[in-house]
Amino acid sequence: MGWGINAGICDKEAMTTATKGPDLRDYLFSKVGFTPTREQEAILESPYRFTLVAGGEQAGKSLIASKFLLSKFAETAQRGLYWLVAADYERTRAEFEYLLQDFSTLGILKEASKRVDPGHLTLADGTRIETKSAKDPRTLAMRAPDGILGCEASQLDIETFFRLRGRCAPKRAWMFLAGTFEGSLGWYPQMFTAWASGADPEARAYSLPSYTNFHLYPGGASDPEILKLKELSSDDFFMERIEGKPSPPRGLVFPEFRPDAHISEAVYEPGEPVHLWMDPGYAGAYAVEVVQVRNEQICVIDEIYEQGLVTDDIINIAQSREWWPDVRFGVIDIAGMQHQAMPAPAEAWLAQTGLYLSSQKVRINEGTERLKGWLKIDAKTHAPRIVFNPKCGGILSEFGAAPSPFDGQTRAYRWKVDRDGNIVGDIPEDKNNHGVKAIIYGLVDRFGYGYVEGANHIRVKRW
Repeated sequence: MGWGINAGICDKEAMTTATKGPDLRDYLFSKVGFTPTREQEAILESPYRFTLVAGGEQAGKSLIASKFLLSKFAETAQRGLYWLVAADYERTRAEFEYLLQDFSTLGILKEASKRVDPGHLTLADGTRIETKSAKDPRTLAMRAPDGILGCEASQLDIETFFRLRGRCAPKRAWMFLAGTFEGSLGWYPQMFTAWASGADPEARAYSLPSYTNFHLYPGGASDPEILKLKELSSDDFFMERIEGKPSPPRGLVFPEFRPDAHISEAVYEPGEPVHLWMDPGYAGAYAVEVVQVRNEQICVIDEIYEQGLVTDDIINIAQSREWWPDVRFGVIDIAGMQHQAMPAPAEAWLAQTGLYLSSQKVRINEGTERLKGWLKIDAKTHAPRIVFNPKCGGILSEFGAAPSPFDGQTRAYRWKVDRDGNIVGDIPEDKNNHGVKAIIYGLVDRFGYGYVEGANHIRVKRW
């Protein structure tokens, strides 16, 4: 196993009888004085490659994350590289200090940095644990790790998550995410819902309620402090911040959207035709969704999503992107054909770039149903029919999977709801929908109103 120097209390006799796996894990846990609760045990024994834990406040998320890494270390019993990743270095501190204490107690710590920005631990067998900050993406492009802890993972953005997911691929590494819901919209609660349902066979999500921390709440769910919190707080707050469960979002127009299925590292493929589907605006947003169609799947590879810019500005941005030489087709909102004290956007695109933009009137509810059909998972291939690159923050914010790129707030496309959360009327609120409308215009223009059977096989149904 190569424990190297100073094996300390991990003596040779013990290592002989518990070389790796559950026996070694239990041995290491006992040596560091950790006895998992029933809820913690279920998480630590998760057989899934990707694990997400939604913890209530002070539920011990950092503790269980550090013990998960310790258990994986025991399971492999060989030299490895592990990352602690957070939105900034400081948010890795709790896990770093727990691991520092555990490996010191075990007598197998060879070296440790005094800082976490960045920080590292080196063990006697050469295993290395490094802290990483999402603020510096370059640190996530280094040698691929064997495992990743996402610290305060709900604070990570969706692009960082998919960058980490990509770093897991070379070594088929595991990833463990732990965080507290800051609300029930965004990629983290949506990912929790998908993984908890078993939608991804390699992933699972768990709740770790605050009251499972018996050091703070010896009475568990019936502890007087927990009962008082439940009485004084709203149902949504208690569910999210204490129970570690998302409170179902109310009024989302596209609840079918799943970050784990519909967000993909779909990138530009040179030489393949590029489509620009757009909804021009000024005060709201000017949205241009950049699309390539490949293997019966719509791939949204990029977007331009700007506020306070006119068509000339958007054209300049488009012409600076790497995919511009392959632009062949375009679709625009029918309002883009109209003059409003200046040339119509469609005319500006044609005059300056030679790109003709087609257009037709699309009724709101029929267009909505068209996109809902494309969001379904293909029954034959089990793949989504449409995917979005994680950098498409504008349209992802409209689906409720990311904060608005303009102000960082939650601004999803919603139905009108009353104060009890009941949907009012049959038309959604006409805001936070520019990217969505651009996609709808493109789908209807290219495929008509039809039953979706793949991008190249459409049975048309005219309304």
